[in-house]
Amino acid sequence: MAIKTSPLHIEDYLKTDEDIKEFLQELSNTGTYSDFIHGLSTASKAKGMTEVAQQVGVTCAGLNKSLSEDGNPEFETINKIVKALGCRLVIV
Repeated sequence: MAIKTSPLHIEDYLKTDEDIKEFLQELSNTGTYSDFIHGLSTASKAKGMTEVAQQVGVTCAGLNKSLSEDGNPEFETINKIVKALGCRLVIV
């Protein structure tokens, strides 16, 4: 009998702002820049791309493009996304 699998969508497990915060903290501590940008995309999907895009001041398409594999968001955009996700950037 074959084992049935389904794709893992991390955004399905990010239910609260605290979940998103812990997820992004872990990525910032252990991941690469690309991992963090991908994590911002995942967290934005969990929070709601439309809501995040509105808070950042871009369209959903613009947000998706910035956070895509080929995207190269500016620091200001990253900071706005982080704030829209209920977090803040901190240097310790």
